[in-house]
Amino acid sequence: MDKEKIKKGVLLMLEGIGEDPKREGLKDTPERVARMCEEIFGGMNIEPASFIKLLDSDQHDEIVLVRNIPFYSMCEHHLLPFVGVAHVAYLPARKVTGISKLARIVDLYSRRLQLQERLTTQIVESIMDTIKPRGALAIIEAEHLCMTMRGVKKPGARTVTSSVRGIFRENPATRSEAMSLIMGEHS
Repeated sequence: MDKEKIKKGVLLMLEGIGEDPKREGLKDTPERVARMCEEIFGGMNIEPASFIKLLDSDQHDEIVLVRNIPFYSMCEHHLLPFVGVAHVAYLPARKVTGISKLARIVDLYSRRLQLQERLTTQIVESIMDTIKPRGALAIIEAEHLCMTMRGVKKPGARTVTSSVRGIFRENPATRSEAMSLIMGEHS
C-alpha cells in the first residue's frame, strides 16, 4: 500500500471540497486516513490458503456453520462502508478446519473494495477451493451507507445476498437444514 499516494489524495479531496487542510483539525487527517486504509484494506494481497489448516475428519459429515459474523467493508462504487453479518456453512468431505477460519475468510475478503454480491461469492469459492467440502454456502445481510447517507436515504434497509455451491445447491433438504440453522429455527 502506498501511504504517500493516499495522503496526497486526501489532501486533494480536502482542497476539492473547499476545506483548508492546514487548519488545526485537518492537518493530521491525511496521515490518519493513510493509516486507516492500511487497516481497512488489509485483505488486498492475502489469500485464504495462507491461513487455512486442514484436519482429517472421517467422522464428521454434518453441517459446520458460523452465523452472525460481523463485518465491515467499503463499497467500490462510492467508497462508503457497508456493514452487516455473514452466515457461513460447509459440509465436510473428510477434511475440516478451525471454525475461526470461516470468520477469517469473511474478514479477509471484506477488507477490500467490494460489492456485496462479489464478497458473498468469494467467501464460498474460497471455502470450496481451500477446504474442498461437499458444499458451501454464505448469506450476507448488510446496510449500505451509500443508501443511508446519500441517494435514496433509506436507513435500515438491508441487502441480502447468497451464494450456494455443491450439496447445498443440489439437495433442497440439505439447503433447508442449513437455512433453518441460520435462522435459529433448530429444535
